[in-house]
Amino acid sequence: MTTIQANLQLVRDRMARACDRSGRGVNEVTLLAVSKTFGPQAVAEALAAGQQAFGENYVQEGVEKILALREMLPVGSGSPVWHCIGPVQTNKTRLVAGHFDWVQSVDRLKVAQRLSEQRPAGLPPLQVCIQVNVDGGASKSGVTPVELPDLAQAVAALPGLTLRGLMCIPDPVTGFDAQRAVFMRVRDLYEMLRAQGYALDTLSMGMSEDLEPAIAAGATLVRVGRAIFGSRG
Repeated sequence: MTTIQANLQLVRDRMARACDRSGRGVNEVTLLAVSKTFGPQAVAEALAAGQQAFGENYVQEGVEKILALREMLPVGSGSPVWHCIGPVQTNKTRLVAGHFDWVQSVDRLKVAQRLSEQRPAGLPPLQVCIQVNVDGGASKSGVTPVELPDLAQAVAALPGLTLRGLMCIPDPVTGFDAQRAVFMRVRDLYEMLRAQGYALDTLSMGMSEDLEPAIAAGATLVRVGRAIFGSRG
């Protein structure tokens, strides 16, 4: 067993324990392996261990990796599902629309419109999450909770996109209860939109350091990099 395979098992065990403590089924939470700065071979090792969903923060690096994996993987083997989880600049939307399966970091209507217009007709709709700035920090990406309903309405109406849920990257706080409380604020926004009739099923929150409180708060997807691939240089 490789280090990556062993690490994946450790993370899955953590997730299973967190789900058990929260009274949730382990199949209710998806693991997204964040492979930024790690090469295609690392992704191939994770694929061999049964990991399917991968997240990339940097568009150009992600596209190069996606193309490299297509060349590396045997014909008929399972294909990775690629999530763009970093900020999307308007000059990179065509690359994202043409290569990724998901975008979790939509926080502006202009970006969503460009992704919609540039999604190739032969591909399924691009699955999107709206990134919420739950802390209100001026320098952070994400729409404010006040602006969320209008953006959700606009994104849901765009062709070529399917609005799936919300994503957040809160500022670090200390202690399980404090971490869970922040995540619950995003969960409340998610439930608000669902109550308004949006068919949402994805709540992307929690990383290597705080996946347990995120799962306790209702996360359906956790984004884990360091605990799988190791420290980045």
